[in-house]
Amino acid sequence: MDMTEKTLESREVYRGRILRVREDRVRLPNGKEGVREVVEHPGGVGILALDGDDVLLVKQYRYAFSRVLTEIPAGKREPGEAPFVTAQRELKEEIGAEAGRWTELGALIASPGCYGETLYLYMAEDLTFGETDPDEDEFLEVLRVPFEEAVRQCMDGTLTDAKTVAAVLKGRLLRER
Repeated sequence: MDMTEKTLESREVYRGRILRVREDRVRLPNGKEGVREVVEHPGGVGILALDGDDVLLVKQYRYAFSRVLTEIPAGKREPGEAPFVTAQRELKEEIGAEAGRWTELGALIASPGCYGETLYLYMAEDLTFGETDPDEDEFLEVLRVPFEEAVRQCMDGTLTDAKTVAAVLKGRLLRER
């Protein structure tokens, strides 16, 4: 069965600094018409930064949720920037580190029903530390958490950010090998 939906008409609803929102009229597989709302995003990265038996996490106020969340270092890709380059840049900016060893952990599509963002995950090890360089509107607190504690927090719901949970649990599986 062909489940493809064909775009009949597309209308931009909003264009901001990071996001673009559009509303599309589509032809459904059964021949009827439907409407799809799509949020376009350039994509991002998340980095599971390991220093020995510790994971480096960042606490950051997330306006959309009106609270501070604890997450792995992460950030938005710049136009045309390769995900690995973004990962290296974000690791340096957010926790002031460079990694001697990188492992790809795959990609996530967090909310495919309407949100067009792909997140690329990496594990960074053999870290050397220098100064952080966060964006001017970014206020972070770096945390050092024992790896097994981070795993427990993923499992008990303390850590709720999807990229963080996925990266920590993927990293745990890799470390078991």
